[in-house]
Amino acid sequence: MKISTGSKEFDLWLNGGYDKDIITTVYGPAGSGKTNLCLMAAVEQAMQGKKTVFIDTEGGFSIARLKQLTRGNSDIIKNILLLKATNFNEQREAFNKLLDLIKENIGLIVADSIVMLYRLELGQANQEKDKEKINIVNRSLARQMRILNEIARKKQIPVIITDQVYTSFLSQKDFEQGKEKQVSMVGGDIMKYWSKCIIELQNFGQNKKKAILKKHRSLPEKEFVFAINDKGIKKAGFKLF
Repeated sequence: MKISTGSKEFDLWLNGGYDKDIITTVYGPAGSGKTNLCLMAAVEQAMQGKKTVFIDTEGGFSIARLKQLTRGNSDIIKNILLLKATNFNEQREAFNKLLDLIKENIGLIVADSIVMLYRLELGQANQEKDKEKINIVNRSLARQMRILNEIARKKQIPVIITDQVYTSFLSQKDFEQGKEKQVSMVGGDIMKYWSKCIIELQNFGQNKKKAILKKHRSLPEKEFVFAINDKGIKKAGFKLF
């Protein structure tokens, strides 16, 4: 009921890897390792002869990094089906194509990220103060999450999506009271509702990263400190603080 993350140490941390029948959401700031985790899992499936549908909305899909992770076996790249979207309408079309693509030997679905184009569309709707458009955009994101959830549950195809973050605004009073800014997922309750596994990534610079398991069906909240290398990721031997 699980697939490998592409790292034995990360597999152990997740008690075997990513669950097949759910959506796993990985969120964090730029440079925290979100796309790397997606590529690692895709390569792992490709090496087993299974295909990955990879929806790229941020332009983070790197052939050079993919070849590095395949350890010279670049032939398996043909097992990764890339769908690119540059606006929210194209993202909707990509999700419509999923229903046909899952008829193939699909071992994984990745959406990296599912919220960037949604965020842009929602921002425009808010700027125009168009309540109807805001509702349409939110319903569209919820529909995409529902599609992914149904695929995972009915077809036993694991889904990994990445999410961006935003930081809450602190008033002068909050600042004076010593309150700290809160980092939250874009998409809020929509993302939390459909995601049964949520992993937060934090970036501390100099290739020092931390994963925090925020939500899981059977595991408690815990942390994994790591660094990115040419093979994927490596559990770090250093302490952050």
